[in-house]
Amino acid sequence: MSIANSEDSSGTAAIDAEFLALPLAALTDAALGAARSAGAEYADLRVHRLVTQSIRLRDGDVEAITNATDLGFAVRVIVDGTWGFASHPALTPQTAAEVARRAVTVATTLRALNRERVELADEPVYRDARWSSAYDIDPFSVPTTEKVALLQGYSERLSGADGVDHVTASVLQVKEQTYYADTAGSSITQQRIRLHPALEAVTVDSSAGVFESMRTLAAPAGRGWEYVTGADGVWDWDDELARIPAWLAEKVKAPGVTPGPTDLVIDPTNLWLTIHESIGHATEYDRAIGYESAYAGTSFATPDKLGTLRYGTPIMHVTGDRTERHGLASVGYDDEGVAGQRWDLVRDGTLVGYQLDRVFAPRLGLERSNGCSYADSPHHVPIQRMANVSLQPDPEADTSTEELISRVEDGIYIVGDRSWSIDMQRYNFQFTGQRFFRIRDGKLDGQLRDVAYQATTTDFWGSMEAVGGPSTWQLGGAFNCGKAQPGQAAPVSHGCPSILVRGINILNTRTEAGQ
Repeated sequence: MSIANSEDSSGTAAIDAEFLALPLAALTDAALGAARSAGAEYADLRVHRLVTQSIRLRDGDVEAITNATDLGFAVRVIVDGTWGFASHPALTPQTAAEVARRAVTVATTLRALNRERVELADEPVYRDARWSSAYDIDPFSVPTTEKVALLQGYSERLSGADGVDHVTASVLQVKEQTYYADTAGSSITQQRIRLHPALEAVTVDSSAGVFESMRTLAAPAGRGWEYVTGADGVWDWDDELARIPAWLAEKVKAPGVTPGPTDLVIDPTNLWLTIHESIGHATEYDRAIGYESAYAGTSFATPDKLGTLRYGTPIMHVTGDRTERHGLASVGYDDEGVAGQRWDLVRDGTLVGYQLDRVFAPRLGLERSNGCSYADSPHHVPIQRMANVSLQPDPEADTSTEELISRVEDGIYIVGDRSWSIDMQRYNFQFTGQRFFRIRDGKLDGQLRDVAYQATTTDFWGSMEAVGGPSTWQLGGAFNCGKAQPGQAAPVSHGCPSILVRGINILNTRTEAGQ
């Protein structure tokens, strides 16, 4: 194996001294030494610290503030081609040695049941590597009273508007720190920050017994507190909060949609979720070969179709990326010590790649993993998880969303995500949204209600006539992508431009519900 440079920090923030002061070297020596002595042919140690804070307000009053810290370590071993795993919350060398020996015992016990010998793809050794995500202000350095005051101020802007009956405001913040070491010689320390601010306005019609809501569209992101205040200029909170009441009032009075085949312009604030469900999950290799069939389904995009499956039109270019700046799934190195990378999943409309870890890469005939291993807790085993899966913009023309709309005589412009459903094969789906604007003669002409779009994955992406340019491209995403048994949640972002798709089936959700 080759030896990589010792420093590789993409952000400007230093890793917290509190985490660096943990007995990382002593734990490494104790755990890896004990694993070797007990007969492991391979072992790795992961020290994992998750600090979270959730703040939630209703009508300007604090409803809940939750703080939590999860700290512990885990040891994985391979004994005679079989995995063993054990973890513990007590960070002492004696405990580390005991846990390593227990992991070897687990592997030895499971050997008789193992049908597939574990073989790891090679990866260079990274000694004393450090990486931090890019942010300016650590949200955990900001007093909670200051955060509450900001959310209260935002709430007041909405609640003071006519027609708004209730307002909720929240921000979820996470600081994740990991230390990884293995018997090959890698030792890697990382820190990343992520947060998700959101406000929602609700209007209630008591006489009719119905309500409607509309929330902000700022995506969860790998950014600092400057994102919530708007100091970084990424999200215009003042403009959105000023416009939500009027959008909400218009939506309440809007007519229901007429179902049938319709041309759509889809905004990135909605499209990211369609990418997540129909491409992100479908191109996870473990799912494609049936490993997720018991819990969250498999995939129609099976390995026998690699290089031949027409996923969409030739303008479709989708990448997997663990390096996207401010991406929720971005890391310097994954939980198997693999450096972050970017690669193609769909190129020229054809399936050309998968998301992989060090176990699955050799099974697909690849020499190297693309770094998709992650565990959401020190007490969960790392599994293959989603990278930032993104649709690339038009590389030749910076086509605007307005230009895409101008190409539509009669259609709908969809903004923001809401509910969705998709089958076990990641093939048949339907998605709704936050706002739906009728397009007539290339211009927006008021809102519609009760809209859902329905298609199969290949029909939908095969109907994509145009993608917007780089100026329309933005990151969406989620904190809570679920997978595995026991269940794990992973953060992931999806970048995309606006797109134009032709003849997509539209449902009237109210009619479908029998109302």
